[in-house]
This record gives sequence, C-alpha cells and structure tokens, in this order.
Amino acid sequence: MLLAQRRTCSSARTCEEAVIMWCDGYRRADGDGDGIPCETVCRSRRQVDEIRRAIGC
Repeated sequence: MLLAQRRTCSSARTCEEAVIMWCDGYRRADGDGDGIPCETVCRSRRQVDEIRRAIGC
C-alpha cells in the first residue's frame, strides 16, 4: 500500500509517516491544531519540525 493511500493516524507507524501524510494534505492528522500530527507517534513539535525540514515540507 502506498503511503499516500494511508489516510489515518492509526496507519502511521512512525512520526515521519505521519508528517508525510500531513504534508501531503491529510489535515485531520492535526485535529487539535497544535502543529503535531498523529500524536500517538509524534511526541513533540520539535520532532515534527525536524522531520519537516528533512523532507522539505
């Protein structure tokens, strides 16, 4: 299954996967609007920001 087809946080196994989904348009990943998608796999804004920089999002 392509990552772009996984459109739920429960399908994200890593924070990087969650950030990629979020950057690709899955806005529900950050339901509370705090800048941290899929909080079950992403623990901090810093972690998310580092991944975003690394992948160019």
